[in-house]
Amino acid sequence: MREQRLENILLSLKKLGFLSRSQIQKIHRLGGERNANRVLKEMSDYLSSFRQHENIYYLNKAGRERVGCEKVMKKTLQATHYLMRNELFIAFGCPANWKSEVKLEIPAMVSVVADAFFVRDGVYHIFEVDHIQKMTVNREKVKKYRKLLELNVFEKRPVFVWLTTTEYRRKQLAKLCDGMNAKIYLSKDFH
Repeated sequence: MREQRLENILLSLKKLGFLSRSQIQKIHRLGGERNANRVLKEMSDYLSSFRQHENIYYLNKAGRERVGCEKVMKKTLQATHYLMRNELFIAFGCPANWKSEVKLEIPAMVSVVADAFFVRDGVYHIFEVDHIQKMTVNREKVKKYRKLLELNVFEKRPVFVWLTTTEYRRKQLAKLCDGMNAKIYLSKDFH
């Protein structure tokens, strides 16, 4: 039981990159904060961590070797982006077919890298995290998504889910996504 839990947490970190203590607690149903801290302390041979409001965990060399992870994670400003994306992963029920950083393209016509997506009942759920990027980058992404819609790439109308940091940015994104099946959340909605 304990080994399986350890393996599952390591696999979650392989899939999602960085996870906060509270995110690990939710995904793996670790109960209270004290229990979660105890479990993570027991796993210290496989994990590295740093503080950012709470402990943020990622796989160290031994952890990567144990689960066959080739991607090396280091403490970075991008960690917040990962943590925000993970909030969406949790909020949407931890879909088994969740994929991060996926290129959607029609060669020589349009190409866009989605922060994440999964498919449920034939409907694509496409996720974008707007943490510190410029609105021009978001505008360009929306333009590319509209092009994919025009080309009828999706069998069923996809759901575009954005997570941003301020009400002002939420309103800007809502304007950009007008007419699309889009849901725009604030990061505070998940805390």
